[in-house]
Amino acid sequence: MPAYDRIRALLDGTIGVLLDGPIGSELVRRGLRWRWHGLRTDSQRVQDLHEEYLAAGADVIRTNTFQLSRRVYLNVFRNRDHLRHIGAPGVEGRAEELIRKAVEVARAARRASGRDVPVAGVMSPLEHCFRPDLAPKAAEARGEHAEIAAWLAEGGVDLLFLESMNTIAEAQAAAEAALDTGLPVWVSFVPGPEGEILSGESLVSGAQAMDELGVDVVLVNCAPPEDITLALSKLRAASSRPLGGLAHIGAFDPPSWKFEFHPQFTGTEAWPPDRYADIARSWLDAGTRVIGGCCGTGPGHIQALREVL
Repeated sequence: MPAYDRIRALLDGTIGVLLDGPIGSELVRRGLRWRWHGLRTDSQRVQDLHEEYLAAGADVIRTNTFQLSRRVYLNVFRNRDHLRHIGAPGVEGRAEELIRKAVEVARAARRASGRDVPVAGVMSPLEHCFRPDLAPKAAEARGEHAEIAAWLAEGGVDLLFLESMNTIAEAQAAAEAALDTGLPVWVSFVPGPEGEILSGESLVSGAQAMDELGVDVVLVNCAPPEDITLALSKLRAASSRPLGGLAHIGAFDPPSWKFEFHPQFTGTEAWPPDRYADIARSWLDAGTRVIGGCCGTGPGHIQALREVL
């Protein structure tokens, strides 16, 4: 994994690692109609955004696979038989198709950029990342995450990034499945305003569980900057792994009817790139090793973070 070797060196060094920003919410902000994760009809727009993040200085780019799984499609049918009865041709295999396409698009962006950066295959909670109460049992989740991890690994990602995990049990199941591929694994939790995992479980306990499994990096993301700051302060005293933080900015504006259609974040003008870079600088000064952007940020924010690093 030559592309990942440089990241290992950065994690052990003094500079830090810069992740990219969001794909889905940024494409929606630009007016892209969100069909099939933007990958069937607008894959060039997705690739262009990957390239913008690379031009801004990202050390790692993430695949456009957030909350993309078989379950997303099955959730709108009574069961698999009902899907086969009334579903459009190809629906049952669409998750695999789009996950593999997302990896292909990210790798194409890397080639076009001429920069040998690793592609992180994104895995996420099987249900909505803000609804830990919907999380499946660990045994059920393990099999579904194993399927996603295998598709990403076979597509050629360099590491697996478990993004916005909201319960310890599902994070453990997903991490075990991801580690079985032999790829490096990073795990990020969604913190609530009190600085614990959104499920109410201890963030320290979650980080320790990830440490025991042997993941490379423990992060927090998908929360406002002040919540990320609080969560990172708790993690520093608890985890021996390199830590990372990615905040969302603005206010969550839910989609009209189904979670799998990407929402927007409004009011992001309150967090221009220089202000976001200032708070990320405080994370770095306190020992955080990985920074980047979550929903509401964009290439301008990543460029500002590059200047901080």
